[in-house]
Amino acid sequence: MEKAIEILKENNYKVTKQRTDLINYLKNFTIYYVSINDIVDYMRSLYPGMSNNTIYRNLKEFSDIGLVEYQEKDRTLVKYQCDFKHRHHHHFVCKNCGRVTELKACPIEFFTDQLPGYTVEGHAIEVYGLCADCTKKLKEQE
Repeated sequence: MEKAIEILKENNYKVTKQRTDLINYLKNFTIYYVSINDIVDYMRSLYPGMSNNTIYRNLKEFSDIGLVEYQEKDRTLVKYQCDFKHRHHHHFVCKNCGRVTELKACPIEFFTDQLPGYTVEGHAIEVYGLCADCTKKLKEQE
């Protein structure tokens, strides 16, 4: 929490009760993504009059300064930043339980080597499969 507050202040954002409560909720999601609908429901339980705009704007600002990470699939999911020291990183996502594991290596050179003359402006890599726990459970069921 201290690091998140420090990042807010460094980026000239006010440390409000609403932002603090939002960060406290998001801290529960460092190894799993949470849907924005769940975030909205939670924040509305604390602040019934809070608008969707306010919640979405805060999440966007949190993303811009590296407090949260987005995943775009069939719906938008958010998770609390798992590594403040290395904002650029990739993930393995378990298709069974949803656990997110940070990958330390970045293979961008493998791709850029295949694109001579191209300008790569960004990338995001997620690897999907079964985590070790889910793999073990599956093997035990066989």
